[in-house]
Amino acid sequence: MPVAPLICSGGNSMGSEPQTSDRFAAVVRSGFRLALLVLLAYGIHLLINWATDLTRNGHPTAQIWMLATLLVVYAVLIAIPFVPGIEIGLSLLAMQGAWIAPLIYVSTVAGLMLAYTVGARLSSARLQRALQDLRLSRIGSFVDRLDPLTQAQRLDMLRHRVPNWQRPFVSRYRYVVLAALVNMPGNSIIGGGGGILLLAGFSRLFAPMTVGVTMAIAVLPVPLTFWVFGINLLG
Repeated sequence: MPVAPLICSGGNSMGSEPQTSDRFAAVVRSGFRLALLVLLAYGIHLLINWATDLTRNGHPTAQIWMLATLLVVYAVLIAIPFVPGIEIGLSLLAMQGAWIAPLIYVSTVAGLMLAYTVGARLSSARLQRALQDLRLSRIGSFVDRLDPLTQAQRLDMLRHRVPNWQRPFVSRYRYVVLAALVNMPGNSIIGGGGGILLLAGFSRLFAPMTVGVTMAIAVLPVPLTFWVFGINLLG
């Protein structure tokens, strides 16, 4: 049985202390993650200021290093569930224009594949704890039932959880569904690109090479548009 329902079902005094302790631990872990994101954002701010000062003082290569660092940070942010890191990529496209589009494209694919790789290596216990912290009990319950199943059993379980007309998409066209979810506006509500790819990796239903090709195609339209048409929103 899922852990979360067992915690929430306790109505006597014996169950209150573990529930309070679990909630406190969840708050501490969430606060720690938030602090890391704030420090990361502040670090980017300091990096931009530092590189700008060096460029003004006759060190043009500093701008290259700044850009490379930002692209790495952007790829990492893309891989983090529920973090809308793609805004950094759109900002860079808007500020720098067409020339940076290929770099943003490569970084986006790299970030999504990083999330997939982490999901493929993630244990059920760690994922369950993260979902409990986010109060995603329904997803946690689903992950709990999915964990002991084989790949064939997992696919069969998914097919039986959706309406008949959706079953071909779950089995034969699941990579198309994955691409559609990554490109869906507002997908940060369901975990963002990082969360979607992390669960895809954890499900063991998606082959690494095919996922890589799917993501390479799925994220191509926006950077390609900027690159082909030379779009520069600030220029």
